[in-house]
Amino acid sequence: MLKSLTFLAFLLLTSSYAQENNPIFKGWYADPEGIIFDTTYWIYPTFSAPYDSQVHLDAFSSPNLTEWTKHERILDTTAIKWAKRAMWAPSIIKKENKYFLFFGANDIQSNNELGGIGVAVSDKPEGPFKDHLGKPLIDKFHNGAQPIDQFVFKDKNGNYYLYYGGWGHCNVAQLNKDFTGFIPFEDGTIFKEITPENYVEGPFMFIKDDKYYFMWSEGGWTGPDYSVAYAIADSPFGPFKREDKILQQDAAIATGAGHHSVIHDKGSDDYYMVYHRRPLDETDQNSREICIDKMYFDKDGFIKPVKISNEGVQANPLNKNLR
Repeated sequence: MLKSLTFLAFLLLTSSYAQENNPIFKGWYADPEGIIFDTTYWIYPTFSAPYDSQVHLDAFSSPNLTEWTKHERILDTTAIKWAKRAMWAPSIIKKENKYFLFFGANDIQSNNELGGIGVAVSDKPEGPFKDHLGKPLIDKFHNGAQPIDQFVFKDKNGNYYLYYGGWGHCNVAQLNKDFTGFIPFEDGTIFKEITPENYVEGPFMFIKDDKYYFMWSEGGWTGPDYSVAYAIADSPFGPFKREDKILQQDAAIATGAGHHSVIHDKGSDDYYMVYHRRPLDETDQNSREICIDKMYFDKDGFIKPVKISNEGVQANPLNKNLR
């Protein structure tokens, strides 16, 4: 009887331990972009460190959301000669069997500095990536938006748009076919401002039921008030009326939950929010870790508040027959 109870206690202990899936991998990382390529989940984050140490990007892949493989230095400043520091917030998309990785670099503070948003390209999602242009794609402040926190989005009509912006301003621009520049809008402008209420940085977009869900980060990234809010629109250009805050700190779990992305497997109804947060026992601004929690919708299509957890999500292999 004693042996049975001991074994039962062991099973309960190991079961409880196995459910602690957040953070999803070791190391300080932030600003994660989650995406699916074929039957593999991928996450491309910022390496969270002092700006002068942010000279490379790593990537992580998983067959099931719980077992992750690290791909080191898929891109660094040896490949991007104009980038010197502060490589931030990668965003990736596949087009014509090429993988295009958009990133910010150098944290420019004015139009007189070298830096902004760049593009790298590779034949494989794990790289290595090389500079696509040899210079930044966006190197100036347009409509007050610092050229950082880029997100590349493919619309249902096949157009590709780049959403980006810090300093409380968000722009959208339509990429040309080879991602070397932009196509002007009908009014002749290239950068259209779409800034919603309380926007700070970190834009993200997805389509569900023919509606455009636009999301962004609010608050300060170094503080506990960092969070995510969203809007729903009928167009990729808005207008985006703020609906609600859907991701924020939990004083019992972690602070500074924000700068997220969303993973959705088209073969299921599962939506996952990938985000960074700061452990309760950490005060360094760069001590950020990557986590995943489920995201749910109500019957009217509004996003329910995401509950950050230590448990995270359970293993969910992708079904190749549904892809």
